[in-house]
Amino acid sequence: MRSVRELGTSHGWRLRQGVLDDGRPVFVKSGPAGVVAEVFAAEAAGLRWLGEVVAVPEVIEVEPDRLVLSWVEEEPPGPAAAERFGRELARMHRAGAEAFGAPWPGFIAELPMDNRPCGSWPEFYAERRVLPFLRQARLPAADVAEVERAVARFAEVAGPDGPPSRIHGDLWSGNVLWSGGSAVLVDPAAHGGHRETDLGMLALFGLPHLDRVLGAYREEWPLADGWRERVPLHQLHPLLVHVVLYGGSYRASLMAAVRRVLEL
Repeated sequence: MRSVRELGTSHGWRLRQGVLDDGRPVFVKSGPAGVVAEVFAAEAAGLRWLGEVVAVPEVIEVEPDRLVLSWVEEEPPGPAAAERFGRELARMHRAGAEAFGAPWPGFIAELPMDNRPCGSWPEFYAERRVLPFLRQARLPAADVAEVERAVARFAEVAGPDGPPSRIHGDLWSGNVLWSGGSAVLVDPAAHGGHRETDLGMLALFGLPHLDRVLGAYREEWPLADGWRERVPLHQLHPLLVHVVLYGGSYRASLMAAVRRVLEL
């Protein structure tokens, strides 16, 4: 690289913008070799998989201590871009996956996730996503019991059965970069999952023109009845992740979502 600009840190990783010798701008994420090797390999695998269908940064290099991606030049989002993103997201989900899970290790931020396949989505969501993070969350015993009650209802409240969708897995607004008249997806926890999971994550922290995104999505691929009521179900995992990472400040939001699941 012929120049480098520091962008700060995230989850202990060093973030930089660089320019390659051939003039291409790149994004570089780096960390201690061995500690982040699996994280970067999983991110690269997820980007390449999603990139078969939607816009993602090009993976230029993945090494044990760094991940180098093409630079995404951002622009303000508008209604037309939001609608295009909604259609593209539906097409990505419809592209499908071989199983509920993925053939690479899972990570969300620096936290490992078990991507071994399961036979159904309720089983995968309970055994690979919610319960492992519940064990790490250090919640009061009464809260743990409430979450376990909600988990016991997953098969009952998950909605119609369907094949695994190709999902981003960590689709909050910070991982949606607006560029080129649509969206470019970054930092995935990609796997075969339930398409409503990505939609629930978009709703959790908000997204510009979200109503336009969802409207175009449903025109491209209609959602099953009751999908809006199931949003809290799909938010249980990311809220537990936030409890593990950031502590009790997210406990109230988690338990509110748990109560709404128990009411389904």
